[in-house]
Amino acid sequence: MRKIKILWTDDEVEALKPHIIFLEEKGYEIDTCSNGNDTIDLVRLNQYDLIFLDENMPGLSGIETLKLIKEVRTDIPVVMITKSDEEELMEAAIGSEIADYLIKPVKPKQVLLAIKKILDQRRLITEKTTTDYRLEFTRITNMISTASTCNDWTELYKKLVFWESELEKSSDPGMSEILKMQDNEANNSFSRFMINNYLSWMKPDNVNKPILSSSLFTKKIFPHVQEKKPLFFILIDNMRYDQWKTISAELAGMYRVIEEDLYFSILPTSTQFSRNSIFAGLMPSAIAETMPQYWINDDDEEGKNNFEEELFRNQLTRKKLNYKWSYNKISNSAAGKKVNEKVRSLLENDINILVFNFVDILSHARTEIGVIRDLANDERAYRSLTRSWFINSTLFELLKTLASHQVKVVFSTDHGTIRVQNPVKIIGDRKTSSNLRYKMGRNLDYDQKRVFELKDPEKAMLPKSNISSRYIFALNKDFLVYQNNYNHYASYYKDTFQHGGISMQEIMLPFACLEPV
Repeated sequence: MRKIKILWTDDEVEALKPHIIFLEEKGYEIDTCSNGNDTIDLVRLNQYDLIFLDENMPGLSGIETLKLIKEVRTDIPVVMITKSDEEELMEAAIGSEIADYLIKPVKPKQVLLAIKKILDQRRLITEKTTTDYRLEFTRITNMISTASTCNDWTELYKKLVFWESELEKSSDPGMSEILKMQDNEANNSFSRFMINNYLSWMKPDNVNKPILSSSLFTKKIFPHVQEKKPLFFILIDNMRYDQWKTISAELAGMYRVIEEDLYFSILPTSTQFSRNSIFAGLMPSAIAETMPQYWINDDDEEGKNNFEEELFRNQLTRKKLNYKWSYNKISNSAAGKKVNEKVRSLLENDINILVFNFVDILSHARTEIGVIRDLANDERAYRSLTRSWFINSTLFELLKTLASHQVKVVFSTDHGTIRVQNPVKIIGDRKTSSNLRYKMGRNLDYDQKRVFELKDPEKAMLPKSNISSRYIFALNKDFLVYQNNYNHYASYYKDTFQHGGISMQEIMLPFACLEPV
């Protein structure tokens, strides 16, 4: 096994002999150097794992040497050592991306601790995370078996997402596989919970139902509207809770979360149903009945979400809310830039609605484009792509501007998505909807044990195109495939991210209200 190789640069390197001997006895290979220029030459010639760098040296200073080191090896961790604890110097060193900072005189054990903290960090994190998850495993299993209310399920889902993120820090793949098994078990139980309870949530007098799409504005957004204080409601289409946690981490230091919760999407968990329901403040059957000009049937070719602005206007009128408001849908950077250019006028409104379609576009692109599919080959990579989009987006630029104006921001989404694994064979006619996670039609044949079926859509407040139409919903990681060319489509769509059915990832959705720090 190769020894860990360390370079220590200090103009008084002879005084460090006791430290060098101590580290060599611990098994480290140590090279020494007395100036910045020689340090750069050594870095070019050797594969060092770590550098200790004196800040106060004749010739090139430590900060100047650090910048040159980073030009040669951007990945090498550097520990800055100095006699000064001046804040300005510390900030300059930290801004140059040092791994740690020690103040003279340093003791050998301090140096050893710094080495272990930096070079053994991955191993130590893995050991601690693995131990902590093992302790939580039984508790999570018990939560899955006893969950019986919406609150039980939201708390369980939050915990699963938390551990998914924590185990990413670990280099032990075994724990992540165990968590995936627990997630699958939880989704199976959640599917049964939804089947047993969903129709009861349609009753207006049910006090135990969760906040649904149709009540999101009333319960979660309108209460944050204040006189002469603009509110920005940002809906990111198709955003899962784990993706939201990835995005929210990038806002730390700029915004603080004053409220964060999960609400439940209606069925089907698709843009046509859930998002129209959000903006109308009504269930889909009520939209189709009272505003048929704004409801497009499932089997029609035209866009299903072209009337969100009109639906929201109708909601405000029904509720006698006299807000000054705007609506903008952003599907590309050009549209985002146009919104950012008119921020000053938007600040004069009570509510500004911004719908960002990137995550939904990414989901569809991943299905159709091989390169994107390879880049987002699992949930972790999918989150990473979402983060990359966000930090380079016009939305992130907008949020920086809004933070400077002390504007409150609300984030949410219309539905989530799940990576499907298991094809389920169905039979339908040409009028049957094309979605892979739900089907609506009149001539459907399927295994009743593998789906949630709604023979009477009216009970779920869903419209139907024919008197004998019914809905079926895929459960957990299943997806619905027709008999014709079954093997091709089963293979093609496996491991793609889909929505429309029943899973924790599609139904339990983030809501968060933030204000600038």
